[in-house]
Amino acid sequence: MKHLLFALIFSISTVTFGQRNQGSADITITGKVLEEGTNAPLEYATVAFIKADGSVSGGGITDEKGVYSIEINPGLYTVQFEFISYKTKKLTGQQLVKNTQLPIVKLALNTESLEEVVVRAETTEVQIRLDKKVYNIGKDLTTSGATVSDALNNVPSVTVDVDGAIALRGNENVRILINGRPSAIAGFGDTDALRQLPAEAIERVEVITSPSARYDAEGTAGILNIILRKEKTLGLNGSIQSNFSHPFGSNVTGNINLRTDKFNIFNTTGVRYNENPGNANFNNTYFGESVENPSVIEDRKYNRVRQGFNTNLGIEYFLTKSSSLTASGFYRMSDDNDFTTNFTQEFGLDDALVTARNRNETEGEDDENFQLSLNYVNDFDTNGHKLTADFQWETGSETQKSLIEEFNSFPDTDILPSERITEIEDQKEYLIQADYVLPIGENAQFEAGFRGTFENTITDYLLLEQQVTGGAFVRNDSLSNIFDFTENVMAAYSQYGNKFGQFSFLLGLRLENTQLKGEVSATDVTSQTNDELFINFDKNFLGLFPTVNLVYELGESENITLGYNRRINRPRSWYINPFPSRSSEANIFQGNPNLNPAYASAFDLGYLRRWSKITLTSSVYYQYETDSFERVQEDTGLLTPNGIPIIRTIPINLSTNQRIGAELGVLYNPTRWLRLNGSFNFFQFESEGSFNEVDYGAKNTSWFTRGSAKVTLPTKIDWQTNVFYRGPDNNAQTENEGILSVDLAFSKDFMNDNATVGFNVSDLFNSRKRRSLTTTPSFISDNEFQWRERQFTLSLTYRFNQKKERQRRGGNGDYDGEGFEG
Repeated sequence: MKHLLFALIFSISTVTFGQRNQGSADITITGKVLEEGTNAPLEYATVAFIKADGSVSGGGITDEKGVYSIEINPGLYTVQFEFISYKTKKLTGQQLVKNTQLPIVKLALNTESLEEVVVRAETTEVQIRLDKKVYNIGKDLTTSGATVSDALNNVPSVTVDVDGAIALRGNENVRILINGRPSAIAGFGDTDALRQLPAEAIERVEVITSPSARYDAEGTAGILNIILRKEKTLGLNGSIQSNFSHPFGSNVTGNINLRTDKFNIFNTTGVRYNENPGNANFNNTYFGESVENPSVIEDRKYNRVRQGFNTNLGIEYFLTKSSSLTASGFYRMSDDNDFTTNFTQEFGLDDALVTARNRNETEGEDDENFQLSLNYVNDFDTNGHKLTADFQWETGSETQKSLIEEFNSFPDTDILPSERITEIEDQKEYLIQADYVLPIGENAQFEAGFRGTFENTITDYLLLEQQVTGGAFVRNDSLSNIFDFTENVMAAYSQYGNKFGQFSFLLGLRLENTQLKGEVSATDVTSQTNDELFINFDKNFLGLFPTVNLVYELGESENITLGYNRRINRPRSWYINPFPSRSSEANIFQGNPNLNPAYASAFDLGYLRRWSKITLTSSVYYQYETDSFERVQEDTGLLTPNGIPIIRTIPINLSTNQRIGAELGVLYNPTRWLRLNGSFNFFQFESEGSFNEVDYGAKNTSWFTRGSAKVTLPTKIDWQTNVFYRGPDNNAQTENEGILSVDLAFSKDFMNDNATVGFNVSDLFNSRKRRSLTTTPSFISDNEFQWRERQFTLSLTYRFNQKKERQRRGGNGDYDGEGFEG
C-alpha cells in the first residue's frame, strides 16, 4: 500500500516535469497584493494570467509578504487577482513582453454576501457565517497524527466521548456530512469510521447549529460538515506526513494536487497501523430473592490492533470558463483485530468469593467502503447565479467474526462451552441532488433544489454455541437472523434571502418524505424475553421543515443573529433491529421496530462582537423535541447458564425532551507569539415519559468547557496546550462523573519552512475515562471505561511547491482556506 502512494507521486511529477520543459517561459512578472484599508499583505492570494481566448497561461500565489514572482510567455494578458472572502480585481490589456513589476494591487473585503459574516481577527481560526461557524483544523498542532474523531473533539460546541459518540451542545443526534453530503467516508452514519481516517485529510469543519433549508432536516442537534482538502494553486504541489506513536502506531498520509488551466487532479492517500489498549470495570449489585450471588465484578482489558488504507482521488475538468465537472472516488479498507479479556468474580450474600471465571473474546473485522461521486457546477456569472448537480453511489461491506471462550478459575478449573458470532453487514446508497441559486438585484437571492437518498442495509447475524464443552457448534435460532433495512428520503426546498440596510434575512421551507422499511428472516420469531416481535414494517413520514435566519448589524464589528428550524431524528438500522445482540451473556442490546422518528423545533439567539485583538461569540438556544429517543435498561427476568440475571438495553420513544442552553466563545490574540481560545457551554434538558410502567422522566444540568493556548517560543518553536472538561450529567437511570482531558503539542519548521517536525501527547494525565453509576429497582451498576490510554506521537511533514498554512501576519484577518464543497 505504501508503494502505491509513492508511485502516484512519482508518475505525476514525471509528467509535469516533461510538460514544463516543452516550452519554457522567458519573462518574469513580479508585484504585491495588499488588503485595502489596512495595507496588510495577503498571503496565498492567487494571481492568474488569462489570454484573450479565456485560457489561463500561468499563475501562482503570493508569499507571506504579499509578493509574487511568476514566469510566463510574452503576450497580451488580463491579470486576475483573487483571495477568499475578497472581491476579485483584474488588470486588463496588459502587454507583457519583458520582465515587469506590476503596480501594487489592493483587494477589498466582499461585504455583499448574504450568507457570510466573517470574523477577521488576527490569527483567529474561525469564520462566523449566517447559519454556521467554520473552523480550520489544519492549524491545530494537537491533531498531528490524530484521527478525524480526535480533531472533532477540539472544535468548540462539539464533544466526542470515550465511546466515540459525537455530540453537538451535549446532544448526540448530530448529522455528519462530508463535503456537504452524506457519505461512506463517515461510515453511513456510524461515527466509528471517523476513528479510522487521518485528521490531515480535513481542510475545515463547519458547525451548523441553525441549518438553512438547503441542508438535510436530519439531526436535531444540527450538522457537522467536514470539508476535505483540495488544493487550488496552479501547478504540482503536495505534502507527505508520517507519524509514530506509543502505544505503538504508525501512519503515512500524502496529499498531492496537479492543477492546470483545463483540469485539477487531487488525491489524499493514507496507510496506518495502530495499537490501542483500553480497559473497563463493571461492579454490579443485583436485588431479588432468586439471586444467589448478588455481587458481580467484571474487569476487562482491550487490546486493539487497527490497520487500514484509504484514498480519495478526483479530477475536476473545466468545461468552460464558468462550468466544471468533478469526478472523485473514495476507497477505505481496514483489517482490525481485537482481543478482549473479561475476568468475572461472583460474591455471595456474605461477600465471600463464590466463583471466578475468564471470558476471552477474539474478534476480527474486515471493513471495505467505496464511493463514486460526480459533481457539475455552472457559474452563469460572477454575481452568484449558479447551478450544481450531484450524483453519488456508495457501497460498503463489514464482516465481524468473534470466538468467545470461557473457563472457570475458582473454585474449580474447567473449560466452559464456547460460542462463535459472525456478523456481515452490506450497505448500498444512492444520492441525487441539484441546487439552483438566482441573485435578484443587488442584495436579494432565491434558491431551490431537491435531494433523494436511497439506502439499504442487510445485516446477517449468526450465533453458534456449544451445548457441551468440546461439542459441536449449534445455531442459536433465538438470536440468529437476517435484517433487511431500507431508508429512502426524498426532499425539495426553496429559500429566499434579502438585505435591507443593517438587516438581513434568509427564509426557507423544506418538504421531506421518509420511508423506513424492515424485514427479518429468522427461524424463531420470539426474543429472549419471549415477547412476540413485530418484525416486519413499512412506514412513511411526510413533514414540512421551515427555517428562519435573521441578522441585524449593530455596527461593522457587531451583530445579532436569530435562527429557527424544525428537525427530524430518524432511527438507524441497529436501533430498529428487533433481534438482540450482546457484548456478554448478561448484557444484550435489542432494537425496537416500533421506534418512530423524533421531531424537534430549535431556536438560537446569537451575539458577535469584535475588537482589535478579541473576538466574542455567544448564543442562547432552546429545543423542544417530541418522541425523543432514550436507551433504557431493564431486567429481563431471565438468567444466564451461570445464574446471572440478563439485562436488556432497548431504545424507546419518550414523550418530550426540552433542552435549553448557552455558549460563550472568546478568541484573544494579544501578541503575535500568543494566541488564546476558550469556550464554555452550559445546558439543561428535561425529559418526560414512561415504559413498561416505569417512569423515565429526568432533569439534568451539565456543562463543558475547553481552552487552548498557542505560544511561539524562541527559535520559532510553536507550543500548544488544549484543556477540556465535561461536567457531570445524568438521566433517569445513570449518573456520569466529569471528565478532564489535557493535550500537549510542539512543532518546529525547518528546510525553509518546507518541513515540520512535531510532538504531541494526547490525554496527558491519562484521565479521559467515563465513570457512571446506573440505579434501577432490580440492580445497581458502577462502571468505568477507558477506550484509549494516553498516547505520545512524533510526526514529520514535508511539503513540496506548497507553503505552510500559516497565520497571516498583521492586518485584521486570517485566511481559513477553501476546500471542495461540491
